[in-house]
Amino acid sequence: MSANTTTPNMDTSYVIDSGDTGWVMICTMLVFLMSPALGFFYAGLARAKNALSLMYLTVMSVAVVSVQWYLIGYSLTFSDTGSSFIGDSKNFLLRGVGRTPQIPGQTIPASAFMLFQCMFAAITPALAFGSAAERMSLGPAILFIFIWTTLVYDIITNWVWSEKGWLAVMGVMDYAGGTPVHISSGLAAVAYAMVVGKRRDYHENVNVPHNVSFVFLGLALMWFGWLGFNAGSALGANARSVHSLVCTHLSACTAAVVWVLMDYQHTRKWSIIGLCTGAVAGLATITPGSGFVSEASSLAFGALGSIISNIIIRYKHRLGFDDALDVFAVHYIGGLVGLVLTGIFAEQWVIALGFPEGTPSDAMPKGGWLDGNWIQVPVQLAAIGSVSAWSFVVTYIILVVLNKIPSLKLRLADEDEIIGTDWAEMGERAYGYLPVDEEHAQIQQLEEENRRRLEEAEEEAIRQGCEIQLDEHVNGTLGNQSRNSSGIDLHLNTVPSGTSSAHRKGFKQNLRHLMMARSALKNKNKNIPVGGAFVIEEPVVLNYGQDKNFGGSSLSKEIDSYTQKNTPNQQQQQKDVELTDLANQKNFFLYDTDEAGPSTTVSSGQNTPNVEFHDSDTVLNIERVNSKNSPPNEK
Repeated sequence: MSANTTTPNMDTSYVIDSGDTGWVMICTMLVFLMSPALGFFYAGLARAKNALSLMYLTVMSVAVVSVQWYLIGYSLTFSDTGSSFIGDSKNFLLRGVGRTPQIPGQTIPASAFMLFQCMFAAITPALAFGSAAERMSLGPAILFIFIWTTLVYDIITNWVWSEKGWLAVMGVMDYAGGTPVHISSGLAAVAYAMVVGKRRDYHENVNVPHNVSFVFLGLALMWFGWLGFNAGSALGANARSVHSLVCTHLSACTAAVVWVLMDYQHTRKWSIIGLCTGAVAGLATITPGSGFVSEASSLAFGALGSIISNIIIRYKHRLGFDDALDVFAVHYIGGLVGLVLTGIFAEQWVIALGFPEGTPSDAMPKGGWLDGNWIQVPVQLAAIGSVSAWSFVVTYIILVVLNKIPSLKLRLADEDEIIGTDWAEMGERAYGYLPVDEEHAQIQQLEEENRRRLEEAEEEAIRQGCEIQLDEHVNGTLGNQSRNSSGIDLHLNTVPSGTSSAHRKGFKQNLRHLMMARSALKNKNKNIPVGGAFVIEEPVVLNYGQDKNFGGSSLSKEIDSYTQKNTPNQQQQQKDVELTDLANQKNFFLYDTDEAGPSTTVSSGQNTPNVEFHDSDTVLNIERVNSKNSPPNEK
C-alpha cells in the first residue's frame, strides 16, 4: 500500500494541518513542473524538426487530463463508494471535494489531495508519447489522452491506491506510482509504437539528439520535480516524507553514475545523455519503494535499475518496435525493477515513519522479504502482470479504433514525416532556420520510390489489363492552365480514405507524393506545408491499364451518368463530347476548367471541384467538338 491509499475505519476527528497542507501544495507545483520539463527532455532527444510537437504534447496532456480529472477522473479513481475495480459518480464535477479531508487519518483538504493526484495523472500519457515521436499525428492526441486516462490510468490507480482497490486490499506496495505511472505508460508506449509503426529511417540510426542542452535542462527540472513527486506522497511534512526524498535522490545519483560508466565502457566517451538518461531511470526505479526501503537499499535500486535499462536500450532493435525515446526501457523496466525490489527490501521501520509514535506494529503494513514477509514479492508480481496486461491491451484497442476513423489517423504521411511534425502539423518551427539538405534528399528519394512504384504498376496493368488500386486518396483543386504555360497550380488537402466520389478516388497517394516532392525541390522553399500552392512542370500521367477504369467505374459511364443528371439537352451534350478508342488507351491527366465555362466533368457527390479528365496529346481522345469553351491547349 501507499501513503496515497485511503484507509477505512480510522478516527476522523482530526483538523487540517497548515504545514501538511502547504507541503502538499508545494509538491503539487513540483509535480506540475515535471510536465514541461519532460517536454524539454523529449524535445532535446528528438530531431529539431520534431521538437515543438513534443513540447506541445506534454503541456496538452496537462490541460486535457485536468479537465477530465474535474469531470469524472477523480471520482472514478478515488470515490469511497466505488467498487474494487473502479470508482463511481459520487465525486463527478468534484462534488463533495473541498476543505474537508477525504482521506481518513490525513490532515489535508480533499481538494489538495485531488490536485496533487491530478498532476500524477497529467504526466502519465505524456510519457507514453515518447515512443511514437517523429511520426505520430497530433490531431488524435486530445481524444486519446482523455480516453486513455479514463479507461487505463483511472482504473489502474483505483486498483492500487483506492481503499477498495483489489490490489490495495491484496497489499501491494507502491509508494508513489510505479504501477499507475511507469508500468502503465511504459506498456502504453509499446502499444503506440506498434500501431503507428517504425519511422521511415528507423534502420539508419536516427537517434541523434538535436539539442543536448535541452536534455540537460529537462533532466534538471524533472529531478527537482521528482523530489516532490515522491516526497509529497507522504501527504504530510513528516519524517517519512523526508526519508522518501533522501532515497529518491540517492537512487538517481547512483543510477546516473552507473549509466555513465557503462556507456564509457562501451564507447570510451563520457556522455551527458547517458548521465541524464541514467538519472531518470534511477528516479523511475525508486518511485514505488521510496517510502518503504532504507537509504542503503535505494543505492541498489538505482544501480540495478540503471544496469537493466541500459542493457535493454543497447539491444532494443531486437524488440521489434520503434520506441523512439526509450520509454519502455526507462519507465516500464524501471517501474518493474522497482516494484520487485520493493517487495524484497521494504522494512516496517520505514513505514512507521509515517504513523504517530506508539502505533502498534500490527496496525501498520508489514515489510518485504527483509522482514520475513515472503508473500510480498508474489503480490508485487501480480500487480505488475495485471497492470501490464490491462495497460497494453486496452491501449492497443483504443489506438486501433481511433486509427479506423478517417479523420483520426495516428500516423503522419510520408512527406509530412520527412518535413517534420512541427511544420507539417503545427506550421511552426523551434528555430528560425533549419538545414534542409537532409529533408530535400529524402523527398527526392521518396519521389524516386514513387516513380518506380508507378512504373511497376503500369507494367502490371498493361500485362493484366486491370485497374491500379493505391492506398490513400487526396482531394485536389487544379488551377487554370494557360496556353503559354507549362505548369499547373495545384492546391491539395487530404481527405479520408474510402470516400466514394470518383473524383477523389482519382488523386491517389502516389500522385500527392510526386507533386509534393517536385514542388519542394523546384521551389527550394524548405518544407512547403500541405495546403500550399504547388507547381508541376509537366503533366502528371498515371496508368490505369486497358480496362478503362477510373476509381472502379467505367470512364465513359461516369461521363454519361454526369451528363444525364446535369445537362438538359443530352443530345447536344453528346455532340459536344466524343469518346473514341478508349479500349487501347492507358494514360490521362487532369486540370480545372472552372473559368473556361461548362465542361464535361466526372464527379459524384457535392462540393467537389470541377475537374476534367482530358487528353494529353490525344492520349484519351476525349475531344470537345465545336465548343467555344474548349479548355486551353486542347488538341
